[in-house]
Amino acid sequence: MSNDPQTPPSATSRPDGMDSGSQALAETLRGSFAIVKVVMVVLVAVFLFSGIFTVNPQEKAIKLRFGKPVGEGEKALLGAGAHWAWPYPIDEVKKIPIAEIQRITSTVGWYATTPEMELAGTEPPAGASLNPAVDGYLLTADGNIVHARATLSYRIEEPVRYVFEFVNASNAVQNALNNALLHSAARFTADDLLLNDALAFQDAVRRRVAQLVQEQRLGVAVDLCVVQGRPPRQLKQAFDNVVTAGLGRSKALNEARSYESQVINKAGAQAVAVVNTAEADRTRLVQDVTSDAENFRRLLPKYVANPDLFVQQRLVETMARVFTNAQDKMFLPTSADGRPLELRLLLNREPPKRKTEGPGP
Repeated sequence: MSNDPQTPPSATSRPDGMDSGSQALAETLRGSFAIVKVVMVVLVAVFLFSGIFTVNPQEKAIKLRFGKPVGEGEKALLGAGAHWAWPYPIDEVKKIPIAEIQRITSTVGWYATTPEMELAGTEPPAGASLNPAVDGYLLTADGNIVHARATLSYRIEEPVRYVFEFVNASNAVQNALNNALLHSAARFTADDLLLNDALAFQDAVRRRVAQLVQEQRLGVAVDLCVVQGRPPRQLKQAFDNVVTAGLGRSKALNEARSYESQVINKAGAQAVAVVNTAEADRTRLVQDVTSDAENFRRLLPKYVANPDLFVQQRLVETMARVFTNAQDKMFLPTSADGRPLELRLLLNREPPKRKTEGPGP
């Protein structure tokens, strides 16, 4: 018998020097590494594909790499379509709605209220006086206090300037709107701002905002500015009385203007009638005078030849007009030497009829 211990079969050495346990471990590690490689490839693919983004037609996008825009000026703007960027934190994409209308509301000049009250159409109690801590107001040119609120609609024209040159560009636009509201109110009286010239006040606010936006180079374009003005709630009744008086004044003025128009139209019609009548009389008179002149020119040679005949004719016509109502007319012409001619007429008048006596008793 041999004294050497007998080696168990599981511990038998392989020709490559690895036992079966090491071999199993190596195979397991190789499989794990293969899975890790696949997972890493998938993660890299997901990481790369996560950088794909889409820009809508109404938008522009700016790609920032480590906080700085990729490109300069207009070249930094990405148009509509699909684009790719390194995922965050390498790249960051900022989308700017250039076609979308932006709206902001002024934060000065309006009394304290809540969105719920405005939606419900109610107002907080007026109180005895304004509370400067919560109630905003505007000072007008005539030293009165009014409330006004402006809503501005604008578009982004220079996206790079709008995004990178201001910490918050919308706040800068809102500050310009507040400035315009205060500036314009100081140039209008309370009556003009609220009643007589409200549209002019609104236009003044819009022009002032556009001026400030251009001076400060905010990169936006002003589209519309709507201003709402109200008197202080504590003086609402007094302002209502003023409005009522103004309406009465306007009504009286309109009635006066209507009466004035009627009188002027009537006088104009009468003037036209008088002028037309005068024109007709003038035309008729001219025609009569022209006819008489023509008749005189035609009779002039005959008058020169025998003037006595015409004298006698005119005299007879004149006497006929003079003695129109005379029962008997006798005319004694004169001779050529001026002596009257003797004219003897035998007139047998019909004797008047006697009154017939009635039958006796």
